[in-house]
Amino acid sequence: MADEELDDLYGVPPKEFTAERARLTAAARKRGDDAAAERISAATKPTTAAWIVNRLALRRKDTRERLADLGERLRAAHAAMDGARIRDLSVEQHKLIDELTRDALRAAEVKQPSASVREDLTSTLQAAVADPQVRARLGRLTRPEQWSGFGALGEAAPESAPEKPHRGRVEKLRAAVAEAERAKAEADDRLSEREAQRDEARRRRDEAARALRAAERELGSAEHNYERAEEASRAAADSLAEAKARLKRA
Repeated sequence: MADEELDDLYGVPPKEFTAERARLTAAARKRGDDAAAERISAATKPTTAAWIVNRLALRRKDTRERLADLGERLRAAHAAMDGARIRDLSVEQHKLIDELTRDALRAAEVKQPSASVREDLTSTLQAAVADPQVRARLGRLTRPEQWSGFGALGEAAPESAPEKPHRGRVEKLRAAVAEAERAKAEADDRLSEREAQRDEARRRRDEAARALRAAERELGSAEHNYERAEEASRAAADSLAEAKARLKRA
């Protein structure tokens, strides 16, 4: 049950993640499934790029298989140092990544992604080609993934080596962007939680204010009734005293 709920959770847009997580956690606790509630409440809000890949993997069940198949063939070609085979698979890789990128953006209804989101999306799919651990996390990703295995993935020519320093800088920058996005997602998460707490406190305050006003009205009415009763009591006491006086004179 928890796995299905986590699929649902990681399929919703990031802006809806916190509210959906709270709803699913509450539902799990209500049915007495504390283990599921703990798993769901511990789920981390994904970045935009991670969510787009998750949505693709959750909606297109063959995504993992296609990435794994290409990854295994690329790994074998690199192990055999088969340059011609690597070049052929490189063409296939780029076609597959382009296709999945388009499908992912379409499934997420993202029509104009930023350059960083597109780069993170592409790099994550490339990482999933090469790394079985990344593929296993598809559908539960919280941040973009990077991969530098197989040499330079999809590149057969050894002359790409001089570009490594530049690639290293780019990868560091991408990692920094991913970390910043993760930090922002966590900050947004905390902001949403604090906003919910503030709204709940305001609701309780308003209820208390309404209750106070009602109590004040009741108090005012009670005091008015008391004053009238007190006046009636004094009038009755006066009447009694007068009646007793007349009785004595009789």
